[in-house]
Order: sequence, then C-alpha cells, then structure tokens
Amino acid sequence: MVFWEGYASDETMGTFAPLVVYWLYAGFYQLLPPLDKYRLHTRKEENEKNVVPLGSVIKGVLLQQFVQAVVAELLFLITSTANSSGDMVQPSLPVQAVQFVIAMLVMDTWQYFVHRYMHQNKYLYRHIHSQHHRLVVPYAIGALYNHPLEGLLLDTFGGAISFLISGMTARTAVFFFCFAVIKTVDDHCGLWLPGNIFHLLFQNNTAYHDIHHQLQGTKFNYSQPFFPLWDKLLGTYVPYTLVKRPEGGYEARLIKD
Repeated sequence: MVFWEGYASDETMGTFAPLVVYWLYAGFYQLLPPLDKYRLHTRKEENEKNVVPLGSVIKGVLLQQFVQAVVAELLFLITSTANSSGDMVQPSLPVQAVQFVIAMLVMDTWQYFVHRYMHQNKYLYRHIHSQHHRLVVPYAIGALYNHPLEGLLLDTFGGAISFLISGMTARTAVFFFCFAVIKTVDDHCGLWLPGNIFHLLFQNNTAYHDIHHQLQGTKFNYSQPFFPLWDKLLGTYVPYTLVKRPEGGYEARLIKD
C-alpha cells in the first residue's frame, strides 16, 4: 500500500515523482541561507568561476527532464505486466531490497564508463560534457545541468538500464529513481553539512564529487552517484582531505603521490 494508490498509477509516479523531488530538494538547498561555514567554495568563487547564469541552468535541467519523462513513459508502457484487473503483484521487501542494490550497481557502472569516456574523448568533452563543467563550483539546482545528449545517454538511459536489469516493478522504481535524484542533487550541493546522512553512509559524496569538478581534478573521481567502486578498481580514484578555510567553510584538496 502506497499513499498514491487510487490517485495515480505506479507508472505515472515513476515518471513524474523524480522530477518533483528534484525541484523540491534542490529548491530546499537554494532557499537555505548562505551557510558560509559549511561551503566547499566561497560565494565569490561561485560567482567568478561559473560561466553560465542560473536561468540557463534551469532551462537546461527542464529540457533534460522533459526528455527523461518521455523515455520513462515509453519504458513503463513497454514493460508493464499488470494482470487483467490492472494490479501488479509486488515482490517481497527482501527481493525489492536486492533489486535496489542491483540497480545502484548497474547505474554506477553505466555512468562511470560513459562519464569517463566523455572526459577522455576530446571531441565529446569539448562539445558535450564540458557543458556540465561550466559549473566549476557545483550547486544543487545544477545537478542535472548537462548537454541534452549527455542527459539522455548518462542519466536517462542509465536509469532505464538499471530498471530493466534489476527487474524491479514500477512501484519499486518510484523509490529508486527518487533516491537517485536526491543523491545526485546532494552530491552537487556544495555544502559539507554536519549530520548529512549521505556523507556518513557514502564515500562518494559532496566533497568526492567536488574534487572532480575542480579544474585539477577532472581526470579523477568519475564515479557517480553511489559508490567509488570503479574509480578504486581502475585507478581513477584520488584521495582528498577537507581543510577548514580561515575565512570559514571547507576546501576539498587532492592528495596526490
């Protein structure tokens, strides 16, 4: 039993809930006070280093989400296996938990290799992936600011493949896609907040991804959004340390041999 039962189908929720969650969670970060003592970059750095205005970022995210919604609707339409009464038998919670973990690993695998290739192929980086790195100092609303082709290949196809390989139902997908969106937004929020559960449970977190966005770190820490597994296995992981800045806040610094 879920709260939307009787009001919207699992497929509809799987398509639109992640979009709503994105703007609610990113909007929460956007409405916070400056919180200078928890920032990984100063506000001056954000204004000077980022070369795209907020309005363009919002338009870019909305375009990606439109494509995402279209693909999700098609995916659910093709894979729907509801019985004659319109009901879908849901697996047990342990089975759903296993599917959740499989989907996380599949998404990480897909995104690592596509993301890494977009950095190593000079043409793709220059014409496609560099759009995301116009935000040298990441912030929450810009988490899904990508070139439309990258958004399709990296995020939309990554989510679809995770859904298909894990074998989860549309209802489980609602929770998985919303969780993936929240994690992605958090990784780009630019804040190191005390008690943040994502910092406690995941090595791949805000500071980890901030290293990748730094100009000297773009050849490292490709993994997203959950685990640093592939970076560590394939030698693209670079350790870092968090240093308190005298003027307040933190700085994530690379530790290189």
